[in-house]
Amino acid sequence: MSPLLEEIWHNPLLWLLVLVPVVLVAQALNPEAHTLLFVISVVAIVPLAALLSRATEAVATKTGDTIGGLLNATLGNLTELLIALAALRAGQYVLVKAAIAGAIVTNSLFMLGASFLLGGLRHHVQEYNRNSARLQAGLLFLATVAMLVPSVLVDSNETPKAVSFMQTLSVGLSVLLIIIYGLGLVFSLKTHRELFTGADHAEAGEAEWPLALALATLAGVTVLVALVSEIFVESVQQAATAFGLSPAFVGFIIVALVGAAAEMVAAFSAARKDRLDLSVGIALGSASQIALFVAPLLVLVSYAIGPTPMNLQFWPGAVVMMLIATVTASLVSNTGRSAWFVGSLVVAVYLIFGLTLYLLPPRVQ
Repeated sequence: MSPLLEEIWHNPLLWLLVLVPVVLVAQALNPEAHTLLFVISVVAIVPLAALLSRATEAVATKTGDTIGGLLNATLGNLTELLIALAALRAGQYVLVKAAIAGAIVTNSLFMLGASFLLGGLRHHVQEYNRNSARLQAGLLFLATVAMLVPSVLVDSNETPKAVSFMQTLSVGLSVLLIIIYGLGLVFSLKTHRELFTGADHAEAGEAEWPLALALATLAGVTVLVALVSEIFVESVQQAATAFGLSPAFVGFIIVALVGAAAEMVAAFSAARKDRLDLSVGIALGSASQIALFVAPLLVLVSYAIGPTPMNLQFWPGAVVMMLIATVTASLVSNTGRSAWFVGSLVVAVYLIFGLTLYLLPPRVQ
């Protein structure tokens, strides 16, 4: 247990783990204190996400590049997935779809742009493997198109025939996206892996975890994230009303930022160390994972755990923002070079979206 305890001792972010038992006890003692439970659960998810990311990284180190890459791809967004599953089970589809759209926009704009900005403030010009950025941006654009099509085909009458068509189309698109996701992993990790190799930067001083400890931590943290996510979802509606926020804003901004907190810390730290390959890989890779795997998976899982099946029909504002975010990320990452001003422009696009959602929430279906 010493590596885990040392990790907690030397990482101030993990000190917030003390809030996990606090929120569980508060839920048991006063389940009606929705605003308090919302605030504590949001903060408690952040260190859990960080620990989950560290355990995933430790397991990936032990299993080799191919399996490790697959593990990182499937578990990198586990926090967002667990929150979305809790909301799905509660039938809060507005929150689920807002979280999906928000995660895509947050990762491809805020995380990427802030990485460029923070790295550029220390290094004059930074370079990275543009082949990897192009692949991830291309996959992300494909997924955005798949979400655009059912969102454009809106039938205001909501006839049984139209609903059936939308559900069938959503399931078909979900299966297709998951297949493309798998093919992308094979392409980048197996058949053409030499095209996506960045500069080798050994991370000194990083204590290795035994595989058993990493797996146990992964399992334990996953359970805790699931429990805290349940509390978060149960309190989000009342808390949003108390703060004057819409479920769309909560999902699009707050859930996305909280769920990606651990990945952001890693991406920003790597950018400051001139490891922009890692930062771009985390930002765009996480966005494409959400779009190609998490969103389709939620559609399929909704048939088992949701009150009604979920579809891929998003409100128009979310589709427009996802499309703009994808195009922006593709344009700025196409050259393989970056400077701080480029990052500031990308972050500004994200702030425009955030301000718009806060002041004038989109009209959702």
